Amino acid sequence: MAVTDAQVRAALAESHPYAKMVAHAPLCIVPCGEPGVAYPTTPEFWIQDLAAACENILLAAVGLGLGGVWCGVYPILERVQAARSILRVPDHIIPFAFLAIGHPAEHREPRTQYDPARVHYDRW
Repeated sequence: MAVTDAQVRAALAESHPYAKMVAHAPLCIVPCGEPGVAYPTTPEFWIQDLAAACENILLAAVGLGLGGVWCGVYPILERVQAARSILRVPDHIIPFAFLAIGHPAEHREPRTQYDPARVHYDRW
């Protein structure tokens, strides 16, 4: 879902303790899943699909000179229910995340948590 209405974005921001930036971003993308549709025998794969989609959306935003923030919704039931209510999402659809997209208010240097000692080669 693409959420551009300022009042709806404000309600989403209020519903999530770490998503206050959603109220200020011009766009909030809310990827949603329907477990079991793409993979009937392994319905939980929807989580991996949406996580990959979220990352791809954020990378595309950066490629367009924009910024983005991923605010997790699923699996925290209170956040899922609030998003469903605000966005009028049917019960069989699960809101996965809020992706606030816009021009960054500040520039932050990239940081890494990469630790080469945690990389295993060929075997654990």
